Amino acid sequence: MANMKGPRFKEARRLGLNVHGHPKAMNRANSRTSRDARKLSDYGKQLLEKQRLRAYYGVMEKQFKRYVKQAMNEEGITGENIVKKLETRLDNLIYRIGFARSTRQARQLVSHGHILVNGEKVDRPSYQVQVGDEISLKEASRKVDMFKENFLEMTLPEYPYLTRDMENFSGKLVSLPNREDVPIEIDDHLVVEFYSRQ
Repeated sequence: MANMKGPRFKEARRLGLNVHGHPKAMNRANSRTSRDARKLSDYGKQLLEKQRLRAYYGVMEKQFKRYVKQAMNEEGITGENIVKKLETRLDNLIYRIGFARSTRQARQLVSHGHILVNGEKVDRPSYQVQVGDEISLKEASRKVDMFKENFLEMTLPEYPYLTRDMENFSGKLVSLPNREDVPIEIDDHLVVEFYSRQ
C-alpha cells in the first residue's frame, strides 16, 4: 500500500498551510519556504490547491484522480463532492473521532486491524464510510494506553456530522458533511479547474 511518507513539517511549510494540524508544523515557516509567497500563474495556483488538498488527507495522486473523476460524475458541486469523499474515508474519520492524533496514525490503526465498522473488522484506510455506520475500537485494543489516551483525553472540536460514544469507544457518521463544517482551508473550485484542463 503506497503512502505519503515524507517529512510532514517540511511539506506544510512548502505548501504554506498547516495541512497536518500539528501545532509546531509552521514554526519555521517564512517567505522563502512557501510556494505561495512567489507570484504564481493561474495553473500554479490550481496545482498548489490540489497539492494542499491531497496533503490534508494523505492521498496519492492516482487515488486522488479517482475521487475527482467520481465527483465529476455525481450531482452537486464537484469541489464539495471531492471534499465529502475524502472526509468520509475511514482513516480520516478515525482521526476526527479521536482514536488517532494524525491521519498517518489513523491509517496505521486501520491497517493493523484495530478498527471495526458496524462490528466487522475493516483494514482498508480508504474504506468509504456510509451515513449511519458505527466506527469502534476493537475490544482488545481499548486496553492499549495510547489508544485510550487519544480517545478519552484529547480535546477535539465538535463536528456536526459525527457523534462520539465515550463509554463504548465508538463514533458514528450521522450525516454527510456540509462543506462549511469541514475544517480545511482549500479553494475547491481551483482543484476542479486543475483537472478540467487536463
